[in-house]
Amino acid sequence: MCFSVNVNLVKEELEERYGVNFPDKYRYEPSYYYHAFSLPELAAVCSGYPGTIRLLKWGLIPSWVRNSEDAAAIRTKTFNARAESLGSKPSFSPSFKSKRCLIPVKGFFEWQHVGKEKIPWYIYSVNDEILTLAGLYAEWLNKESGELLSTCTIITTDANEMMAEIHNSKKRMPAILLKDDEKKWIDLTTSPEVASEILKPCPVNILKAHTIGPLVNNRNADRNTPEVIREYRRDIKNTLF
Repeated sequence: MCFSVNVNLVKEELEERYGVNFPDKYRYEPSYYYHAFSLPELAAVCSGYPGTIRLLKWGLIPSWVRNSEDAAAIRTKTFNARAESLGSKPSFSPSFKSKRCLIPVKGFFEWQHVGKEKIPWYIYSVNDEILTLAGLYAEWLNKESGELLSTCTIITTDANEMMAEIHNSKKRMPAILLKDDEKKWIDLTTSPEVASEILKPCPVNILKAHTIGPLVNNRNADRNTPEVIREYRRDIKNTLF
């Protein structure tokens, strides 16, 4: 799973990193902590919109959804999409063929089960660079209001060695794209078969991780602060860190 991300990235960083412009830059809100269930808008580079960054609501609503009640129900089940079943799941297969996107983050959060305790970790680039997550997007027309909603999901894959120890309950991780694969992923001439091969666990050596404090678990606190990603030492025996 990947339900919590750090998108503390200013618009100029995104424009420079992906060579695009950001027409909705005044609507964009960077944050150290976004959780899927708050339905935030994530910046994304989309296959059908070359040269621009779009804002997509987290929680994919397929175009075939009939009404707002069904849309609200399905989007809490589509924050993530498993790489192994993109071509077979009705919620994701149309987007997998024609609506792929890149979702930039500064890092992401995961919880490790140690006995009865859940230990929060922050995972990020070893060089403190932007991580590009593979995503899908969709556009759904609310026929009741006439509003067109653009939404997205983050793809997950099997955990690499490091993430298997951190996310030791599910052993999953977001599909992190290497730079050479970013254009392939959003290029719709890339077949679904080739695109699937891109969604492998990333190499361990491109990531770093450390444990963080209890702030990340406090729903009533302001988590849009550097404190939420600050290292917090814990007495945990790990073989990889």
